[in-house]
Amino acid sequence: MTIAFLFISLFVLMLVGVPVAVSLGASTLLTIIFFTDIDVTSVPQIIFDGINHFSLMAIPMFILAGNLLSKGGSAARIIDFARAMVGHLPGGLPMSAIFACIIFAAVSGSSPATVVAIGSVMFAAIKQANYPPSYAVGAITTAGSLGILIPPSVVMIVYGVTAEVSIGKLFMAGVIPGLMLGSMMLLQTYVGARRLGFKASTPASWGERGRTFLRSFWALLIIVVVIGGIYGGIFTPTEAAAASAIYALFISLFVYKDIKVRDLYAICLDSALTTAMIFFIIANAVVFAYLLTSEQIPQQISSFLLDLDIGKIGFLICVNILLFIMGQFMEPSSVIMIMVPLLLPIATSLGVDPIHFGIIMMVNMEIGMVTPPVGLNLFVASGLTGIELKKIIFYTLPWAVTLGIGLILITYVPEISLWLPSLMYGG
Repeated sequence: MTIAFLFISLFVLMLVGVPVAVSLGASTLLTIIFFTDIDVTSVPQIIFDGINHFSLMAIPMFILAGNLLSKGGSAARIIDFARAMVGHLPGGLPMSAIFACIIFAAVSGSSPATVVAIGSVMFAAIKQANYPPSYAVGAITTAGSLGILIPPSVVMIVYGVTAEVSIGKLFMAGVIPGLMLGSMMLLQTYVGARRLGFKASTPASWGERGRTFLRSFWALLIIVVVIGGIYGGIFTPTEAAAASAIYALFISLFVYKDIKVRDLYAICLDSALTTAMIFFIIANAVVFAYLLTSEQIPQQISSFLLDLDIGKIGFLICVNILLFIMGQFMEPSSVIMIMVPLLLPIATSLGVDPIHFGIIMMVNMEIGMVTPPVGLNLFVASGLTGIELKKIIFYTLPWAVTLGIGLILITYVPEISLWLPSLMYGG
């Protein structure tokens, strides 16, 4: 009865339009009050214990770093570099947009920020080059979702804290899957452009490529600061977040001079609002996870699934279907906080590595960002282009299918995710 009331009240509240985080907290509190012996006055202490993690301090720092770079001219410089490298190929402009999204995702760690930063420049440029609107919209909207997977990723940090696994290993595990998915989208765009009759043009000279690289060098260097610093043992992922924010502030103010001191208030306020939203979700999800654990719900579900004897493959199929559905309706951090306490114990009992399981969840969340009805990237793209939402959904579908194919490979070939962290961290 407890579990039934919890989930029924949760989905009823969401169906009537109550925000997910509020629905999560309200349904949990009602269940605690009416169906458990848990002292409701202990809830604040439960929340404090749940969010009192050093690793969570990385979230506001990465958000601030991403906002500092996206508000300045770093995105335009990265786009120029991407154009110089692949812009001459058939489908060169859309491929440049995807390439730029891959790079900027590693800089900002945010899917919507990537779509805004790259799309605001590239949507119009691709249209002016006589490409179908579907190419510009589909490519950028979907490639922007790589911000969840390519480190540094805020959603990865949430998973790492919830699952109690190494965030550094998670960051490393996301590199190859992110590059693989990006390469699949680049190949899809290239083949599609050839079928549409687009021809290769004269490639940029190596001198021009060198100049665009140098202009974007300081923005690209933040990837080295974060990934190299963590791998080199210079600082932890949390310290890397602080370093990235300081670095982004320095190059934006003093190197590129894209922002002024007077702009910092608005940028910090925007970062604080985003951070507050994420931490409000985490706070409510902490109580939700505590209730699940105290009522032995993960163990009951685990026993049920093990009794069904569906095995690891069957379980992962069920996980992908469930996450695909939830990703269509909920924000990624909410899904992570709700589902990890339920699914991870079962996954580990079946021999699924927690790091690999985290990457599976990240790719599912990517797909959720570009699938209706609540795919955030779809709304961002619609707002940027003025194209109605149903057309955005249709344009994005072929690239979303490519993500789905990539998800299958990542799910059933764990070495794609685990090879790099094993190489760097051992074991």
